[in-house]
Amino acid sequence: MKAIITGGGTGGHIYPALAIAKELCRRKPDMEILYVGSKGMESRIVPEAGFDFVAIDVSGIDRSSMLKAGKSLVKFPYSFFQARDIIKDFKPDFVLGTGGYVSFPVVLAGTYFAPKTFIHEQNAYPGLANRYLAKRVDCTMLTFAEAQEYLEAKRIKITGLPVRQKFFQVTPEIARTSLGLEENWFTLIAFGGSRGAASINRAMLEAIDQLQDKNMQIIWITGLDNYEDFSQQAKERLSGHPKAQIRILPYMNDIEQAMAAAHLAVCRAGASTLAELAVLGLPAILVPYPYAAENHQEKNARALVEKKAATMVIDEFLDGDTLVKIVESLRSEPDRLNKMREQMLQEAKPHALDDIIKELLN
Repeated sequence: MKAIITGGGTGGHIYPALAIAKELCRRKPDMEILYVGSKGMESRIVPEAGFDFVAIDVSGIDRSSMLKAGKSLVKFPYSFFQARDIIKDFKPDFVLGTGGYVSFPVVLAGTYFAPKTFIHEQNAYPGLANRYLAKRVDCTMLTFAEAQEYLEAKRIKITGLPVRQKFFQVTPEIARTSLGLEENWFTLIAFGGSRGAASINRAMLEAIDQLQDKNMQIIWITGLDNYEDFSQQAKERLSGHPKAQIRILPYMNDIEQAMAAAHLAVCRAGASTLAELAVLGLPAILVPYPYAAENHQEKNARALVEKKAATMVIDEFLDGDTLVKIVESLRSEPDRLNKMREQMLQEAKPHALDDIIKELLN
């Protein structure tokens, strides 16, 4: 059996695709997978994961000007025919797209030249490409049920988003012990992805001294870009707090440990992050990335806020005082925090990967 998988641009598109690819190979040892991507980060990550990879010449639409958008669109026919040639040569049984601009020409070509095609839409508000592709592919799989109202699709399956197995294996008690945290202290985690989130980092810097000496322990993952700067500024602000319970890290490979240990998170609202929060039942203060395509992170966040699983602060309105007020408000209302946890757990789709694989192989 053969499959072409495509998706790229961000880890949120690549890692779920790789999880699917690995599970397909586990269940079907004779499975041949070809990953089609751009020359972006997937060109490094996918081969390192052990999968055959080929890049096509494609770029996202730069909406900052008509000229830049036009240059991107000019490439599309060429990328479509590249994808067509790859499909005709590889002869897959199906093509799966997990999102990102590279998946559009590949899946579109698949609707003409492959036996079956699938897409997985991660966000509560589908992007323009997937809104179009949903009309053509055999099945559209969704993370958020809310996305259905924006789609005209042949067939829809709500699967959720695959989450790494480590998130199912960790427990709060073991995580706190492993990290050397106080068992009975309130634990806050703040993070913004591998490169960090400037607004979250600034707010944390303004808030940390106000959050000390309150039986609170903080894990703050700044991202790689500005770790040294924020770490130094934080030390200066905490110089009068010799017992400050805060860990400032540039990155954390085993972030599932810190998330499982936490009672509350401050983070962005990307689909992968939200799926991880849901599996762990971790309430969150969501700060949607304001420049996400079609503002999909805010729509993701609102879907959880409406279910009372999270609260949200718009990026431009986030500062230290606002963050402190929300954290202290939630700490002072343990019943509300517990209900948020319960609602978050209800959003979890622990069988997402299994449901996706069944759809592809059936």
